[in-house]
Amino acid sequence: MASGRAPGSLMRAVRVTEFGGPSVLQLCADVPIPKPADNQVLIRVHACGVNPVETYMRSGTYARKPNLPWTPGNDVAGVIEQVGQHVTAFKKGDRVFTCGTVSGGYAEYTVAAGDTVYPLPDGLSYKQGSAIGTPYFTAYRALLQRAQAKPGETVLVHGASGGVGMAACQIARALGMKVMGTAGTSEGLGLVKNSGAHRTFNHQQMGYTDLIEGYTGSGGVNVIIEMLSNVNLARDLRLLSEAGRVVIVGCRGSIEINPRDTMAKESSIIGISLSSASKKDRQETVAALLAGMEVGWLRPVVGSEFPLDQAALTHELIMQGGALGKMILTI
Repeated sequence: MASGRAPGSLMRAVRVTEFGGPSVLQLCADVPIPKPADNQVLIRVHACGVNPVETYMRSGTYARKPNLPWTPGNDVAGVIEQVGQHVTAFKKGDRVFTCGTVSGGYAEYTVAAGDTVYPLPDGLSYKQGSAIGTPYFTAYRALLQRAQAKPGETVLVHGASGGVGMAACQIARALGMKVMGTAGTSEGLGLVKNSGAHRTFNHQQMGYTDLIEGYTGSGGVNVIIEMLSNVNLARDLRLLSEAGRVVIVGCRGSIEINPRDTMAKESSIIGISLSSASKKDRQETVAALLAGMEVGWLRPVVGSEFPLDQAALTHELIMQGGALGKMILTI
């Protein structure tokens, strides 16, 4: 829940002053509250989603290194505190979410560009709002904009119990696809099924890909949304249908594959990066997701919740795998 602190000049925020392990995430109580520019808004943060990419950026190993000092966090939900003079879509007191903070979301207040902020319906909590941004924007881009998935096609979400995975299941089911999802625990399998999967498989079970092949028959899988490609990509290629597509959402290392597995089927391995999305792509995604909130199929599942002073712990846990919903920080 919100801190309740009256707006002043200083706030609590997690700061990174040097690249390194989770311990470099330091909670500071004397960070100046950012001031919104003419096209920006100031948001009083109630919750912020934690994403794996933030661990890579914190360690200094990501392709894009942030300028230090740096506050992580893009996915926040909260209340508009102040608007820039050119912002007309929002006013103070509006409930909103964003996946594009400018000053970072592991903080009591954050600044975001007005055109990257969206209304949060009353039917969704702030915690759920913080679980929308990166997971749903990624899932939509992977399924629709990169894989070009169509109603009636078969979709396998490989590692479906985390934020992106459950978002992909919900979107695919809402759009008329035949949805399969994997998880490593009975609890995770239940979450995946509740998120729209027609059939679930335990990827800890020996021979589970044989069960997937038995379920899909000779047709194979049209689209695979892959969360751990350094482990699964080789077997993904064998599961694909003719002209099948596997979209790489997550990767934590290298893997050896046989390119011949792509040849006879003319299958494709496709990468995804939200930073490569065009303005038109983002507008399309927003329209679809807001419609999903309106009709009710977009239902973010919040997993573990932590206070701001345990940000370092979240960075340790999120890299251990076995996600059950979206990990968030509450402020």
